[in-house]
Amino acid sequence: MLARPPSHSPALGPGCAGPPLAEASSVSIQYPAQPTAQVPTCGAASFLVDHNAVNAPGRDPSQHTQMPYVTGSSVLALTFKDGVMLASDTLGSYGSTKRYKSFERIRKVNDRTVLGASGELSDFQYIMNLLDELTTDDFCEDDGGMLSPREIWSYLCRVLYNRRNKQDPLWNSLVIGGIEHGKPFLGTVGMIGTHYTDDHIATGFGNMLARPLFREKHSPDMSEADAEALIHEALKVCYYRDKQSINKFQLAKITEAGVSVSEPFALPTRWDYKHFENPSANAVGTW
Repeated sequence: MLARPPSHSPALGPGCAGPPLAEASSVSIQYPAQPTAQVPTCGAASFLVDHNAVNAPGRDPSQHTQMPYVTGSSVLALTFKDGVMLASDTLGSYGSTKRYKSFERIRKVNDRTVLGASGELSDFQYIMNLLDELTTDDFCEDDGGMLSPREIWSYLCRVLYNRRNKQDPLWNSLVIGGIEHGKPFLGTVGMIGTHYTDDHIATGFGNMLARPLFREKHSPDMSEADAEALIHEALKVCYYRDKQSINKFQLAKITEAGVSVSEPFALPTRWDYKHFENPSANAVGTW
């Protein structure tokens, strides 16, 4: 039996599957690519993909993703006295269509780290597969060790920057939160590898709608209840103003006690505000 191809190729860099060396290995020569059976999950009949036909002369060359298709909007995160809190809605938008309304964009990585993502949801699933490989390696070592939030953040910086350099970026903005040495850690990585850490972070429209609230009301020593109230307020503002959002959210908390991710919930909203009655009244040039 052949080993599963790794997603961390020394030749191609982190986040890229391939051989351990740039040259063809003895395994790839001895076992060339063969047509493989593909079994659709919908129950349809299986079919074969002939790699030689795919790469035949005269065919269009393989192309990378030019734009995201199914996307998620803002992820909000902030630190508080005892840990870190992340929140997002559960919407996956197909263009402007609210297509998938129960997609969890906040995932637990290990007992100290949570990852949230905006952008292309299939790329987010790919990133989670990479992290699952690393988490499985930690489990197989059986020495009690696990990757820290900062290590995961640094690794994802390299993955996204490496894919950007190959002109095949992962179309995501990631938020990594966790506890390291008893202190909260919060960092973000963009699709081209830009990264930083802060006491509060927002992606997507939340960067313009929620962070002004965070700058005004957040403090690193605030209580968990105050942090949750602030993040609920920011979620409502994003829901009011971002058409690619729905009133169905998840909230993750990371403390020394561990990681908890809530079930989806809705927030109370009001639509009788005076400015909502005629939103174009103060906007010159609108209908």
